[in-house]
Amino acid sequence: MKEMADELKALVETVSQKLAAVSELQASIKPSAGDWSKKEIVGHLIDSAANNHQRFVRAQLTDTLVFPEYAQEAWVDLQGYHDCAWQQLVALWRLYNLHLSRIVGYIAPEKQGTVCEIGSNAPVTLRFLVEDYLAHMRMHVKQLGC
Repeated sequence: MKEMADELKALVETVSQKLAAVSELQASIKPSAGDWSKKEIVGHLIDSAANNHQRFVRAQLTDTLVFPEYAQEAWVDLQGYHDCAWQQLVALWRLYNLHLSRIVGYIAPEKQGTVCEIGSNAPVTLRFLVEDYLAHMRMHVKQLGC
């Protein structure tokens, strides 16, 4: 898990510097109707961090984690990310993910196989959730142009 923790930390530090150079106006542009702005994408990544924070910690406290899915579109809309200050979103995203990188680095080998049931999805392991979190992050980082 140490390698994944280090990868997350490095990714966040690199990307946060690039995002800090994006203007408020650029961050607010929606590429087309129905698409998220950069603000909303980063907001979605904050939500992902919040949900996975709970999963990563709670899965270490039990043998099987049962956790609800989250409605990503509703979360983004309800929190009004499009109207947030860009630099505030970038800072929150950066710090939350640096915290997650610490948590991931502390996951004990014997807890990596904890079975996690997220909504109606097939059960996966805690290790898979961490790997999937990184893949999800990398996909959205590309979407942000970083």
